[in-house]
Amino acid sequence: MEIITANELLSGATVYFQADGHWEADIDRARLFGADETEARDEVIAKAKATGRLVSIETEQVAVEGGKVIAQRLRERIRAEGPTAPRMKPQGLEEGDHVSL
Repeated sequence: MEIITANELLSGATVYFQADGHWEADIDRARLFGADETEARDEVIAKAKATGRLVSIETEQVAVEGGKVIAQRLRERIRAEGPTAPRMKPQGLEEGDHVSL
């Protein structure tokens, strides 16, 4: 199965083509395309490119596990779920403190 993913040009947000024809950030609601739906998939991609509002339009191989859409590539899983490493907390610098460069 495949989904179609892109980035919104203005916000840069990762979005996925949904079954209702909209583009949203929820990968679990992405429209799934089977191997026999290449024509429909390609039509969606062509229309998305024509809008000028989406960039980096790609197809992604996915699996569905427990009702969740799981991208096969780590890159897309990161785009859908966020960083693989925990975010660091600010160090709480006091006024006058500095960070050496």
